[in-house]
Amino acid sequence: MNRFHSFIVSAATCVTLAGSAFAAECITSKGNFGAYKQTLAKQAAAAGIGQRGLQALNAATLSDITWRFESNPSSQSGVSQGDPARFLAKRSGSSAQNFVNQTRKKIARNPNTFASIERAYGVPASILATIWGLETSWGGYLGKTPIVNGAVTLSSYCRRHPKFESHAIAALTMADRGVITSGTRGGPSGELGHMQFLAGNWLRYGVDGNGDGRADPYNAVDALATAANMLRQNGWKAGQPFGQGTPNFKVLSAWNDSGNYQRAIAYAAGLVDG
Repeated sequence: MNRFHSFIVSAATCVTLAGSAFAAECITSKGNFGAYKQTLAKQAAAAGIGQRGLQALNAATLSDITWRFESNPSSQSGVSQGDPARFLAKRSGSSAQNFVNQTRKKIARNPNTFASIERAYGVPASILATIWGLETSWGGYLGKTPIVNGAVTLSSYCRRHPKFESHAIAALTMADRGVITSGTRGGPSGELGHMQFLAGNWLRYGVDGNGDGRADPYNAVDALATAANMLRQNGWKAGQPFGQGTPNFKVLSAWNDSGNYQRAIAYAAGLVDG
């Protein structure tokens, strides 16, 4: 039997908004955050989220860094860097070549893990290790923003709402299940774990990669296996090229909808393989 067991979640309502009766309206002023939370709490309760999840929502405060990033998207690292090498340098704080070298070293230190994941999902080590490096410097920095704060703030903001409200509900679901707490920290948009998944994507694609019986985004093997699972379920074809213009390159949009980011992944992974 395949050792990568799917993370079984309850009905899809855990990440589906509960209906128009409780639909929360987006906000354009920080002062309306409390009112947004009150309506979101009704949606969460209708979606079956229990006491722990609702307590996490009640404790959530507006994330200033999330609000600031959404107000000025160009402030985010690498957004304006169209050249892949420049993107990598900006994102990693080093040179593109140094990033590639570090990615190769990470693969060399974990050959069995990457080989097992590729056998199971068809996604090569170069792609996964590149994404891992871009997202968290291979686990070196997992973020400082409380996940629930970031997810709820993002979902409240009109430029992002309602696309990200399902991820806020998912973050509350994870808190309710004890996967995270109200204090668990991640990225400013509610990203979590080694690969910085949005909560809804973790609930949908999460797998137990190390065979300990649970899918944990803060376990590197689980996170890498989940990233591979997400790419495969979005159409990744094993053994096929992933350069720009190929079907596999298009699959990278499921990971991040930024063309700059997608080009950087393909560029770095190609150099890693070379």
